[in-house]
Amino acid sequence: MPKRKVIFANQYYYHVFNRSINKEPIFIRYKECQRALNTLVYYRFLNPRVRLSYFLAKGYETRKEILKSLSQHPQIVKILAFCLMPNHFHLILHQTEENGISKFVSQFQNSYTRYFNTKNERSGHVFQGQFKAVLIEDEKQLLHLTRYLHLNPYSSLVVKNLEDLENYPYSSLSEYLKISQNPDSFVTTELVLSFFSGPKAYKKFVYERADYQKSLEKIKHLLLE
Repeated sequence: MPKRKVIFANQYYYHVFNRSINKEPIFIRYKECQRALNTLVYYRFLNPRVRLSYFLAKGYETRKEILKSLSQHPQIVKILAFCLMPNHFHLILHQTEENGISKFVSQFQNSYTRYFNTKNERSGHVFQGQFKAVLIEDEKQLLHLTRYLHLNPYSSLVVKNLEDLENYPYSSLSEYLKISQNPDSFVTTELVLSFFSGPKAYKKFVYERADYQKSLEKIKHLLLE
């Protein structure tokens, strides 16, 4: 495996992403997406004492109690934003423990690979090798990346309009817009929203770029990387 160019350091922010092998759809069905989200929720804690399979086998109230217990543990990463797309994922992460991002993303990918392979009676890799990561160097870049990530379902035509984008269940946008009042939220929205007067101002910031980003998506295959 090639040596990673990006060095993960505590208290820094990173855009993390990866795609499926051959762009195979892996986050399509409700159960698949829920499994992925539950895996993100679980592995952000340092050294969970019970297996993920045990956690997922329990009812809602028991899982709440387990998460309450886990919340006493340090988080190895904080999740500032996420988006699951049919064949890839995006995360904006804040590393809070040594090797936190590497451990967290590896656990997520390995766990989801086992689930997906078992469910579909297949073997081998699900994701394209080493996940990609970019250091977020300043607040401006952080804000633009959250906007890019939250617009991704719209610009890629996974949803048809901005009204559907607001209710897209597999990204953190609804939590930023306070549409989803989720007491079990695992997304840290405070830093990004601190740059705006409120959720409405953040919504304006995101949506004013929507059509431009969508137009770029249509021609990105023509652009040199």
